[in-house]
Amino acid sequence: MESAGAGRGLAISIVSHGHGASVQALLNDMAAFSSGAVTRVVLTMNLPEPGPTVPVGGWPFALEVRRNAAPLGFGANHNRALDGAREAFVGVLNPDVVLAGADPFPGLLEQARRPGVGCAYPEQVNAQGYVQDSERALPTPAALWRRRVLGQREEVRVDWVNAACMVLPQPVWQSLEGFDEAYFMYCEDVDLCLRLRRSGWELSRAAVRVVHAGQRASHRRWDHLYWHVTSLLRLWRSPAYRWACKALPVRGTCTGNIGAP
Repeated sequence: MESAGAGRGLAISIVSHGHGASVQALLNDMAAFSSGAVTRVVLTMNLPEPGPTVPVGGWPFALEVRRNAAPLGFGANHNRALDGAREAFVGVLNPDVVLAGADPFPGLLEQARRPGVGCAYPEQVNAQGYVQDSERALPTPAALWRRRVLGQREEVRVDWVNAACMVLPQPVWQSLEGFDEAYFMYCEDVDLCLRLRRSGWELSRAAVRVVHAGQRASHRRWDHLYWHVTSLLRLWRSPAYRWACKALPVRGTCTGNIGAP
């Protein structure tokens, strides 16, 4: 399969949920390090908050600030931000990602241009430099039981990657119609990666690194736990998950037909 992104330009979508200080720092870093790779940034304010302060000399990329009248889900926000994008590549970036003095986007673009690659992503580390588990195995019920209850580590495999930082050829993004907005929060990145792989595209890690702490809100807040559980139940009923159960080697019970028609 040939690369779907042969043109130029990268549009990045960032969604803020009251992350003003983090967003300002991220945009300042992007202005300092990524002006040659990023051509447009769409910043969606999901909650009321002041907009970013424009640096002296202005932004080196086009910055579009959008404000929601009411909060939308993760996928809905990014879909609207990247809808109709004309750039050759599109990207999703969490507001709490830190570039740490280096520009990851040339490496991500180089990887995303490779034949057969549908999504390029970086290595993610925390503030102490330890590698985060952004590359994950299929979240089967058995795998979650081993991970959450028994405390066992997952197998070393990459069935999906989290959406804290990813770059896709724009035609691939459009062919998938972005994220499935039925997932309000959680598992939309699992679903996107599985649908991407089902379509014959590869997930490919670029030789670049970003810092991402990861808040793990579902471990502390009941509303996030509810969204996480409901998203998992939806995922386990999805065609993409049923495909993965057949196409990907899975350890233990896959449960690929929960509530399936």
